Amino acid sequence: MKAVILVLCASLIWVQAAQIKSRRNGGRIVGGEVARPGQFRFAAAIYIVTADSTYFCAGSFIMMQWILTAGQCVDGALLFNIRLGNTKLSTDDPNMLLLATETYFLHPDYDPLTLRNDIGLIKLRMQVFFTDYIWPASVLKNGHIEDGASVLTVGWGQTSDEVAGLSDDLRYANLVTLSHEECLAAFGTQVNEDMVCVAGNYNEGTCRGDLGSPLVEYVGPATFAVGVSSFISSNGCESTDPSGYTRTRPYFEWIMNTTRNN
Repeated sequence: MKAVILVLCASLIWVQAAQIKSRRNGGRIVGGEVARPGQFRFAAAIYIVTADSTYFCAGSFIMMQWILTAGQCVDGALLFNIRLGNTKLSTDDPNMLLLATETYFLHPDYDPLTLRNDIGLIKLRMQVFFTDYIWPASVLKNGHIEDGASVLTVGWGQTSDEVAGLSDDLRYANLVTLSHEECLAAFGTQVNEDMVCVAGNYNEGTCRGDLGSPLVEYVGPATFAVGVSSFISSNGCESTDPSGYTRTRPYFEWIMNTTRNN
């Protein structure tokens, strides 16, 4: 286990996925609501096998053969077992597609210490055809997430600090983006402009192991994956501290080049 904790200010600590791998559970959406079948058709549940552990991440189905997730979730992986189309983890959902692959692409400038460029892609062995329960999110080529924008995140996992283990249900929470200055105030100067912090009502947000979960913005009928869950505060999942994401827009060209050429 490559546990690394970076103290970024007096009250908050940036926590990497490497700390979480030995827990063998996922993160969680604190608060929020239970998703309906087919409500978030881009959500991917990812079970990851490495040389010395297994753990859970989430991701976004973005193309017929590709899953977008955090760099932390693919770094050192040997095998991915991925579920698309389901909202419950424990049942054989007839709408679920179960896929296995070992192929991934980690951003070449990913830094596991600072979490810069914390983004990765998983290539499926086969193309996935769209259904009422499986549909891709898009990635923005241009534009910038505005401060105070209404966004949403989804994920599986714990529902309190005291209760361990994944949630059987996919949950979602409505969040608001914070300014870069607010993110800096919370986590310190290692936050860069390719990252964005979000907060919800009181303590809604992501937590340990909820890596790779998509941050979603709706523009009319279109669904855009504008962020990937990357870092959190050490003050507990039920604290009011913000959650941190890697913005996807700065990586549009890398995503497009990787998916076109592989």
